This record gives sequence, structure tokens and C-alpha cells, in this order.
Amino acid sequence: MTKETPNPPAASLRGLDGVNLFLANVQTGFGPFVAVYLTSQSWTQTEIGLILSIGTITMILSQLPAGALVDAVTGKKRLVAGAICGVATAALLIALKPVFLLIAIAKVIHAVSSCILTPGITAISVGLVGHQQIGARLGRNARFASIGSGIAAAIMGLCGAYFSTRAVFFLTAFLTIPAIISLAAIHKSKPSQSRFYEVSNVDRAATPDRMGNPISLFKDLRVLSFAVCCVLFHLANTAMLPLAGGRITETAASTASLLIAACIVVPQVIVALLSPTVGRKADQWGRRPVLLLGFLALPIRGALFAVAPDPYLIVAIQAFDGLSAAVFGVMLPLVSADLTRGTGRLNLCIGLMGLAVGLGATLSTTLAGYAADHLGTNVAFLGLGLAGAVAFLAVFFLMPETRPDEDRPAG
Repeated sequence: MTKETPNPPAASLRGLDGVNLFLANVQTGFGPFVAVYLTSQSWTQTEIGLILSIGTITMILSQLPAGALVDAVTGKKRLVAGAICGVATAALLIALKPVFLLIAIAKVIHAVSSCILTPGITAISVGLVGHQQIGARLGRNARFASIGSGIAAAIMGLCGAYFSTRAVFFLTAFLTIPAIISLAAIHKSKPSQSRFYEVSNVDRAATPDRMGNPISLFKDLRVLSFAVCCVLFHLANTAMLPLAGGRITETAASTASLLIAACIVVPQVIVALLSPTVGRKADQWGRRPVLLLGFLALPIRGALFAVAPDPYLIVAIQAFDGLSAAVFGVMLPLVSADLTRGTGRLNLCIGLMGLAVGLGATLSTTLAGYAADHLGTNVAFLGLGLAGAVAFLAVFFLMPETRPDEDRPAG
């Protein structure tokens, strides 16, 4: 059978760029701004913590159902558009009436919508460019998402400073409009591509039993191995920046806010610069070498944080966060696409990996916080670095190369 390589219109590719850019803008509004806004509305830390926990728990519980839903629905664009509208609704609920019940509903809506958006955008990307070009496309997606996050953080910070934190959420809702306009610009490569937005044409060779049995995904040792690697990655990674922020606050009182902002911006810049290269190298070298490079940054970063009291040096060390984030951001959907090629279960797999990420992140903040309180921040950093070393070894010993033979470059 001759493989058909999709040839999407340039307008569709630009539309996908815009979707990633503006969705990152929108999602930034639900970061630290929620806690700041609720604090300004005289909420207690207990109430804020409960609201944030509701969002986290909903997101963890929604990962698998959302992935399965994206797999089952043929109209991926309509589903993504609905999720974007859900995010807008959540932002407006938060801005209009900051009472506990409505904020809780908003966090649930936002969490469910977010769980749909990630696999939905990946599915549209695969449908546009096909499996053979998906590495480079996912790298480009990550670049525009990183740029969007950086721009949004700056604009929303200024908006909160010069207007109010409530205005941030009105701005968030407004930014869903260009996201939907960009989504509408995405069209099929050819009228004959009837399975557009599902899986690429090579998946037509899938056997019926693989296509019809989602349980087989959870029995695939490669999938389970990658899920373990995702848990370990976020066990090592998630708590590092909060701990580093605490150390900066202790040692650089007057410039702490600026330095913490730099700790966020530096990795975003590196992600924007590296992500396309990560996608290309994953196609050229294979997935394992790129994964190993990204995971190796974790123990190095943890060890350097443990021996670096200077706050400016901490900012420089955050460059390793940019490397690992660029690799993980591109490789999670790319490896998931490899593992599920021919099964029609790409988005269920992404949901499973999202569940693994949530588990690892929850364990990271809990265990690192306990270690920092009882054993000291340096020990906590070393513990996170050790978890990063275990994550690296897990990739080395457990993860096979997932790049299909037909996708290997000629020569």
C-alpha cells in the first residue's frame, strides 16, 4: 500500500499555530492569578487551598475519560471549540461572582475542558500532517505555546497591576475568541482524507481487535513503562521551582519577585527556542536519545540547586528546566502517537499519561514539602535530584525505541 502524506494548506498550519498561541494565553490566566485574585477578595488560605484541590482532583479524574471522548468523537474541531468555550465560561464565572460554589464549578469546568484540549490539539495535529511529520509539528506547537505563555504572563501581570486581578479573567475570556477564529482556519488537506482529525492513513492497517479494545492499551508494557517514566519525571520536577522560589525569597528579599519571574521566563524562552529542534532530532535520532537527554537535566538541576545559595545562580540553573520541559512537552504526545499507531487510541493514551503526570506532581509537592520542613531545603533538592536520576535510569532500562521503522530517515 502506498502511504499518503498529508499536504495541509499553509492557512491550516498557521491556524494551528494560532490555536496553540492563544490557548497558552488563556491557560496562563488560570495559573497563580486565581490564588492572587481570591486573596484580594478576602478568601482564607484554607478556602483557596480547597478550591485549588477541587481543580486538581477533577483534572486527575478527567484525564482518561477526556482522552477516550476525543478518540470516540469524529468532530475533533467541534469538541475543541466546545472546550475553549468551557474555559471562557470558567473565566467569566470567576470574574463575575467570586462565591465558593461558582468558583468551584468554574474550576471543575476548566479542569475538564483542559483535559479535552491537550489530546484534541494533538489529534488535530496528527490529522493535519500525518505520523511521519508529527515530530516537527509537535515541536512547533510547543514553541507557540511557550511564546503564548510568556506573552500572557507579561500582559496579565500588567493588567493585574494597573487595573485589577479581576480584569485578568475578563482578558482570559476575551482571548478565547482569537483561539476559536484560529481553530476555524484549520481545514482538511484534501477532500479525500475522510479520516481527517482522527488518526493518520497508516492506521487503516490496524487490526479490528486492536481498534475495538481499549483495555489492550493498559496491557501494553511499552505504554505502562512510559507512564512510569512520566510519574518519575514529575516526581522529580514539579517541586523544584517552588522550593527554589522559597530560597530566593529568603535570600533576595527586595528583588525576590523579579528573580522568581526570571525563573519562569528563562525556561519559557528556552522551550520556545528548543522545541522545534527537539521534534526534528526525535525524528532523526529516535525517541530514546532525546528522552534521555531531557531526563538527564533533572538530576543535574536538583544537585545544582542543593549547592547554589546565590539567587542569581538559581535563575541560571533554571535553563535546565527549559531543556527538560522542551523535551517532555514534545515527547509525551509524540511517544504516545508512536505507541498507539494503528489502534485509534492516541488520546486515551495521552489521558493515561496525563494521569501519570498528575500523580507524579502531587507526590512531588507533598514529599518535597515534608522533606524541606523536616530535613532542610538542600536535602529536599537532593531527594528530587535522586528521583530525577531514577527517572533517567527508568528511561534507559525500561523504554524501548518507539519510532517506527518506516519513519527512519533514509541514508
